[in-house]
Amino acid sequence: MALEHSRSTPPHHAIDFETVGSSYFQERELKKGAAGWVLLVGLGVAYVISGDYAGWNFGLAQGGWGGLFIATLLMATMYLCMCFSLAELSSMVPTAGGGYGFARTAFGPLGGFLTGTAILIEYAIAPAAIAVFIGAYCESLFGIGGWAIYLVVFYIVFIGIHIFGVGEALKLMFIITAVAALALAVFIVAMVPHFSVDKLLDIAPTTAAGASNFLPYGYVGIWAAIPYAIWFFLAVEGVPLAAEETKNPQRDMPRGLIGAMLILVAFAGLILLVGPGGAGSSTLVASGNPLVEALTTAYGSSTWMSGFVNLVGLAGLIASFFSIIYAYSRQIFALSRAGYLPRKLSLTNKNKAPVLALVIPGVIGFLLSLTGQGDLLILVAVFGATISYVLMMASHIVLRLRRPDLHRPYKTPGGIVTSGVALVLACIAVIAGFLVDPRVVIGAAIIYGIFIAYFAIYSRHHLVAGTPEEEFAAIEQAEATLK
Repeated sequence: MALEHSRSTPPHHAIDFETVGSSYFQERELKKGAAGWVLLVGLGVAYVISGDYAGWNFGLAQGGWGGLFIATLLMATMYLCMCFSLAELSSMVPTAGGGYGFARTAFGPLGGFLTGTAILIEYAIAPAAIAVFIGAYCESLFGIGGWAIYLVVFYIVFIGIHIFGVGEALKLMFIITAVAALALAVFIVAMVPHFSVDKLLDIAPTTAAGASNFLPYGYVGIWAAIPYAIWFFLAVEGVPLAAEETKNPQRDMPRGLIGAMLILVAFAGLILLVGPGGAGSSTLVASGNPLVEALTTAYGSSTWMSGFVNLVGLAGLIASFFSIIYAYSRQIFALSRAGYLPRKLSLTNKNKAPVLALVIPGVIGFLLSLTGQGDLLILVAVFGATISYVLMMASHIVLRLRRPDLHRPYKTPGGIVTSGVALVLACIAVIAGFLVDPRVVIGAAIIYGIFIAYFAIYSRHHLVAGTPEEEFAAIEQAEATLK
């Protein structure tokens, strides 16, 4: 397709935009009106619900129950503040780019790219970590696991469903998520009779500074537990990625984000209390399927409840796996459509699904899942996530200060104080990964650096004019010039 140079915007003179024909966007369309706010709540919960089933418990090995508890309180505060802030941003800039679109508006193309690729690292790696936990649950349930489970059942089948169409995928995901939430409720009720404070604090104190029965690994254990506390909430911020497929994004996005977050906070608090409190924190520190192991330990053997939670708990892992595939494909779609990534990645099929954006990260994720290192893959996903949180919250603050006159269908309670709290906690969370395994985080940072180099060398000279994100930024800049 013929392209022609269009312009270079004055504030970003090194950034080149190209005009494209109308057929370019016709080949890159998503299905409009596929989701209302109820489905968005389900999407937000689905992104995260696997974190209730596995992954969070590795934080017990870093901070003990007390350290993980405090870390979870801090991260719950960060995510609540962030969701209130993102609700405002998503009602202002309702595009498939999500956080990339917000940062593009606040900081220009480079800021948008930095945010979008950080989110992409998060969403491309998270399914691989979830696949590892799916394997553990399958081995517990069926006695089998490994590459056949990862590849044949989960990656191929669920990517195939997304290729078939978003409306069908979101509805199926909502049903799976509802079933998974039911299993969490069964687990919570079943563990209550076995709860004991002594079991919460059964990890022996070390010699670390501030160590006690409550904080067996001392004060530093709180910080080290943060990446795993994040796993209770990781990816809920992906709800805005559905903006272009939502019936009324200005109204539905805030409802979807905040509604999902409130449900997730309730589940996180209850599971963190009754799981270790019923089975013992020391029992769950390295478990790949901690809820099933907690029930088996509490009741002395496998019961119908542990079997039910194991079987239906697989639905929770599947729900997150399924929904995050959706998220990474929309992030790639938006970045590709705008020229930040190769443009072929945003081509959609007759069902309005971006096929290459679904398949290519799936292949990468499958290969990573074969490592079996779920805890380390969590660190990589958290690195990308926390970088994006810093940039998105900075975007909220900058737009509030520089453009208070922009139309905001929803306004964040507390304004920049709320996003400022989230920003500070996000900065703390970025550093926390280095306390667990600095090699893994440095490796993730190198991958991020490769993306940045690609932008500096190539894509900044081949950006596309006329995408929703660029149009909003152009309007915002024109309005600012007139004042």
